[in-house]
Amino acid sequence: MDMAWLDVFRTAARLGSFTAAGEQLGFTQSAVSRQISTLEAEFGVPLFDRLARGVRLTEHGQALLPHAEAMLDRLDGTRRDLAALTRLAAGQLRLGAFDSANAALVPAALAAFRAAHPGIALTLTEGLSAHLLDLLAEGAIDLALVTAYPEHPYDTDRFELRRIADDPVLVALPRGHRLARRRRLRLADLAEEPWIAATRRIETTLLAACVRSGFHPRVEYEVAGWTAKLGLVAAGLGITLIPSLAARAARPDLVLIPLHPDDTPIRHVHTATRRGHRPAPAVTAFLPHLHTAATAPHH
Repeated sequence: MDMAWLDVFRTAARLGSFTAAGEQLGFTQSAVSRQISTLEAEFGVPLFDRLARGVRLTEHGQALLPHAEAMLDRLDGTRRDLAALTRLAAGQLRLGAFDSANAALVPAALAAFRAAHPGIALTLTEGLSAHLLDLLAEGAIDLALVTAYPEHPYDTDRFELRRIADDPVLVALPRGHRLARRRRLRLADLAEEPWIAATRRIETTLLAACVRSGFHPRVEYEVAGWTAKLGLVAAGLGITLIPSLAARAARPDLVLIPLHPDDTPIRHVHTATRRGHRPAPAVTAFLPHLHTAATAPHH
């Protein structure tokens, strides 16, 4: 059934005239009459009595009218909801991001997006990149911000990946450290230092770069969160490696020094969406804010 027939029926019922309904809707009287006849054939009942002057609803027509009005109102509401999604006056953005991106990059992008589109409901899930891609594949999130080293690329058959930034690693030292004034460091310069890491299984951490530089770092403290790691560094209890993204939120009583290019692992930061799925309007609108935050100067 064509919903336009119901609109013609509702208008004719309200005005009591096929001619008046046609004038309001932009149809001829005969076109209105044909559409009403088609609708009557669809239901198998007469809907109007044709009078000498105008038309009047039959009992069947009176029964149909509230249903027709309800369906047309529902259709109008659907159109409004769809238009609101397109205008970004409504909808949702479910974002997943890895922990160091949530230090400054993601908050800056979310704040700018919320200011521009306050009607969008925002959620943020934090996790390891591989887990976020699983959530994305399941449809549990709309957009993932993930990181990978060039030698360990992700599955581009399932995901549309767009590189938005590089994330080189820095050395975090307390301000009073003997090497705190150096412009650049080699990892070998730090072979005798006490280290702070998430685990002593350093092959799963940034400290794997130390092994590639010829020494096994001595991990004094195991803590997972960046706040705790940097607090221990500031207290002079050890040093650590920190991604540039996490360094944007570093405390002022630390010194962050770049590593020599031969020593520093550089992670690539990507946005990920499901390949073959059209991104929601909110995702498309959020990406420029993320790019702006990723390329903003920071100290």
